[in-house]
Amino acid sequence: MIRRKRISVALAALTLAVAAAPAPAAAKQGDKTKTHSVQRSKGADGAVDAARTGPKGGTTTVNRSKGADGVTDTTVTGPKGKTATTDRYRGADGAVDATHTGRKGRTATVDRTRGADGLTDKSVAGPNGRTATADRAYGADGVVDKSVTGPRGGTTVVDRSRGSDGLVDKTVSGPRGGSASTDRTRGADGAVDSTVAGPKGGTTTVDRSANADGTTNAVRTGPQGQVSTATRAKDASGAVDAVRAGPGGTAVVDRTRNPDGTVNRTVTTTRN
Repeated sequence: MIRRKRISVALAALTLAVAAAPAPAAAKQGDKTKTHSVQRSKGADGAVDAARTGPKGGTTTVNRSKGADGVTDTTVTGPKGKTATTDRYRGADGAVDATHTGRKGRTATVDRTRGADGLTDKSVAGPNGRTATADRAYGADGVVDKSVTGPRGGTTVVDRSRGSDGLVDKTVSGPRGGSASTDRTRGADGAVDSTVAGPKGGTTTVDRSANADGTTNAVRTGPQGQVSTATRAKDASGAVDAVRAGPGGTAVVDRTRNPDGTVNRTVTTTRN
């Protein structure tokens, strides 16, 4: 009798445990779907603040404030209470410089200068004292080219050219001699398509199509034939929603327009 009673109790406990456990398929589906959102609002000074809630529930706040010189500063407070700040100010030439202080107190400075051609160059000094520069200049065709020198001395050159259709193509030459190009063309519906050839020869095409509501859909085909799509549409408030589908899964972007003109956003991602 005692043995039978023990077996009966064990079977009852096992039955309760199985009933309480989540179904494997449901648990797996829950792991695949994640949501993050951005809520925006205007502060008293007209600057746009934001609260970002991540897929795990942590919230990051972005507090912007407009200074007397009309430049906007930013304070970002992370889910654990750590803060990073960006202090912007105008230099003597009118260009906007900035000082970024990270969550651990390390500082990076951005020094912009306006050249005689009206273009703005930039020098960024990082927390370790290393510097990166971006030098912009007009080419013979009037398009802006750029030379970027990294903190280790490597240089990347961006050469832009305007085609007969008025669109700007681009060739990027990296510090190791590799080159990537972007060729843009206008389709029959007026949307701009592009073909990107990477430094290793692989080609990616982006085929865009214009919708009746003014939004643009896109189909991207990667070097190995993988296809991803972006389908956009305007809701009743005029905010643009989107569904992005690719080999890795689907992301649904739901935007809503607030009475103050700011736009909130919720993104729900489901992995395949």
